[in-house]
Amino acid sequence: MRSYRSLFRTPEYTPFLFSFAAFAAAQTIGGLALGTLVFRATGAPFLSAVSMFGPQLAQLLGGAFLLSGADRLPPRAILSGLALAFAAGTAVLALPGLPVWAVFAVVLLQGLVASLGGGVRGGLLNEILSKDGYVLGRSVYNMLWGLVQMAGFATGGVLLVLLSPRTCLLLAAALYVMSALVTRLGLTARPPRSSGHPSVSATWRTNAFLWSSRSRRLTYLGLWVPNGLIVGSDSLYVSYAPEAAGMLYAFGALGMFVGDMAVGRLVPPAVRPRLATSLRLLLAFPYLFFVLRPGVTLSAVAVTVASVGFAASLVLQERLMSLTPDDLAGQALGLHATGMAALQGIGTLLAGTLAQLTSSAAAMTLMAAGSVTVTLTLAALGRHEERRSTVPSTRPGVVSKPAATD
Repeated sequence: MRSYRSLFRTPEYTPFLFSFAAFAAAQTIGGLALGTLVFRATGAPFLSAVSMFGPQLAQLLGGAFLLSGADRLPPRAILSGLALAFAAGTAVLALPGLPVWAVFAVVLLQGLVASLGGGVRGGLLNEILSKDGYVLGRSVYNMLWGLVQMAGFATGGVLLVLLSPRTCLLLAAALYVMSALVTRLGLTARPPRSSGHPSVSATWRTNAFLWSSRSRRLTYLGLWVPNGLIVGSDSLYVSYAPEAAGMLYAFGALGMFVGDMAVGRLVPPAVRPRLATSLRLLLAFPYLFFVLRPGVTLSAVAVTVASVGFAASLVLQERLMSLTPDDLAGQALGLHATGMAALQGIGTLLAGTLAQLTSSAAAMTLMAAGSVTVTLTLAALGRHEERRSTVPSTRPGVVSKPAATD
């Protein structure tokens, strides 16, 4: 499948995208509103950053205890329930006089229940699309995320000029409800992909199998760590340029859109695996220049160029699917989503701490330097792995493939 026309003719793909778009719009508008609300109330870059991205740390718990549900529960019901849970939590965040500790309690609970979302969506997309359409379909999914972020942060920035942060949070809650309705009405009630009931033991057992392959471990680390460190830099936009944070997030989303479109539609499949390291380096290098404290215009250019590098995730997800049995696709992608969210949360905490001790610009530069170091280290380990012979998996009948060339 190499054309957008054939992709959008695939049954259920369009409502799947619309449901995700409404959910993503709610996240961007609500996240910016919450970060602004906390920053106005406390004046602390650390708390503002953590309110926007810190809840992703809670997904570590979900990844440890809940992920088996990604393949063992009906996807439509789970996605509808998640959207309604986020709607209720966001409405609570809009309550006047809510203390800061209660704000963090709510968003951490949201992060916990969100741990299922990435795996369920990823596994469902794997079912909706044929094998040859996955990369193109995933690229459109990522492009939509970039577009919605761009529009959502830009719209959120305007709304925060015209309305209060609490009103913006209520608008976000309404978008979550819309996502639940589109999911319920537009998608088929599919059975679970795997038999058995979700349980902590099943989650641990499958996670252990997924982590047992060295090729998969390197792929997961490549998906999580460089990305998480740069998202830590992104979390400081509000404190770095309070009046232009929405614009910086919007330009970052534009860069993501361009990168995913180029990799998903224009780059030949044989070339894609060789771009993983280059794209991860591109993701970090422009942030090194923030040590010079560039103005808003140059910052927007740097953010846009850097965000093209987020397309590395598309390349690495394709590699992950080639290394994973089909019946574990949901949990494999769920482990990716929760691990990435957790590392983004850790990156946010680290960036916020560095900003408190130094400055937002210095913290963004240090996070970028760390991302470059990790990427180069993983690339060297990946080259070493390629030279090794194929190693049998611990799961009977499954052989782990060597990592693709960086």
